[in-house]
Amino acid sequence: MYKQIIEKAKHYEQDTTQFLCDMIGHPSFSTQEKEVIECIKAEMEKAGFDEVRIDGLGNVIGRIGHGKRVIAFDAHIDTVYAGDLALWKTDPFKAEVRDGHVIGRGSVDQESGMASMVTAGRIIKELNLNDKFSIYFTGTVMEEDCDGLCWQYLIKEEKLVPELVVITEPTNLNIYRGHRGRMEMMVHIKGLSCHGSAPERGDNAIYKISRIALEIEKLHERLRFDEFLGKGSVTVTQVFFSSPSQCAVPDAASIQLDRRLTFGETKDSAVAEVTEACRLAGYPDSVVEVLKYEETAYTGLVYPTEKYYPTWVLPEDSPWLDTARQSYEQVLGFKPFVDKWTFSTNGVAIMGMHHIPCLGMGPGNEIYAHAPNEACPIDHLTKAAAFYAAFVYALNQEN
Repeated sequence: MYKQIIEKAKHYEQDTTQFLCDMIGHPSFSTQEKEVIECIKAEMEKAGFDEVRIDGLGNVIGRIGHGKRVIAFDAHIDTVYAGDLALWKTDPFKAEVRDGHVIGRGSVDQESGMASMVTAGRIIKELNLNDKFSIYFTGTVMEEDCDGLCWQYLIKEEKLVPELVVITEPTNLNIYRGHRGRMEMMVHIKGLSCHGSAPERGDNAIYKISRIALEIEKLHERLRFDEFLGKGSVTVTQVFFSSPSQCAVPDAASIQLDRRLTFGETKDSAVAEVTEACRLAGYPDSVVEVLKYEETAYTGLVYPTEKYYPTWVLPEDSPWLDTARQSYEQVLGFKPFVDKWTFSTNGVAIMGMHHIPCLGMGPGNEIYAHAPNEACPIDHLTKAAAFYAAFVYALNQEN
């Protein structure tokens, strides 16, 4: 059967490639995904999915099978902007196929995963690989703005609670089992304004926030280390201030922090560390804030969430991982390398918040995510589709 699966994936290689090109042709920035969602819905219907619908947040949900058990495959289908067009050799939103690659924004991060997922659905249907599961294929929105928000909605509002979710973010065809979490924080400090000609009369908020920033730099060096995920990190990413005029001492200032959380670090521990850094800088009255996301989806819905995205790791001895390894080797002919993502994924909500097991395997290399001239190897599309179908087949063979 594994031979038939890889042969089917190769048979559909041109269709998979064309579908990816079609998606790239519909720019799909966070909160602006309507056109690409409709493109995906049409492709799922063409592929013969048993059910296809769009939820209130704008996610597209395709289903294959009617089994009592539930698993899911996920691809976020929003992309970042193209950036400086002068850095691109092609139009980022007119996909080009060249030298065995699909070139364009979203070709790696991560519409390629969606293309491979739909082809896997075709293979599962045509080869009758599934009778135990209801398999959901989700094309999710707003991940680039707020990773995991889409799955918070799916779990809480759509009541979609699978036994396992396969995340199809780029892994260079490796199998990934976790990544660091993250937070977005602000530190606020008050000062006292006065005329810039006599600064001693005031209390300069920029000087104060600068001293806090230097303590944040020191904090980074002493953060926790995990053998698998590596070290936690924190850095200042933006600086803000308010002042009556350009010739006045600023009366308030803030810094924004990007905090990456390794295993064992939490929101509370991270806030406490930043609070202590403010105290060490001499400003215990500083305010540490965890930011919120409250943007409007293309459907018009606002679904607020805190910008805290928990760390997650699937245990190395997980039975899900064992089956994934075995089916990978059977269909692709070599053993997978098991590792972790550097960046963040929807797994922060699925497993980080809701403790639903996740593992990842996707076409493309994550180093090309968000980069100019983003390009995905076509053979990655085919191999990923074969793995997804083979994994479903293997799960159906288990007692």
